[in-house]
Amino acid sequence: MRILIGAAAAAFVIGLAGSAFAADATGVIKSLDSGKDMVTLDNGSSYDVAKSVKLTNFKVGDKVTITYTQSGKTMDATAITHAS
Repeated sequence: MRILIGAAAAAFVIGLAGSAFAADATGVIKSLDSGKDMVTLDNGSSYDVAKSVKLTNFKVGDKVTITYTQSGKTMDATAITHAS
């Protein structure tokens, strides 16, 4: 029984290590490519944008907050909102 619990706990910890967690970034849109679903902020960070996000609501120069997950070097934006 102890071995089974230990194995389950180890599997859980290993699963967490590979998970992506959501984070937020705020900045000004430097470039926007709706053909590639890509947004770049003024700090140089680029985000692949989910198809569900309407990029037509934004333009270069808008201050935005991007909610994203990171997997390796790829940052996937799941939501973009105007920031004040």
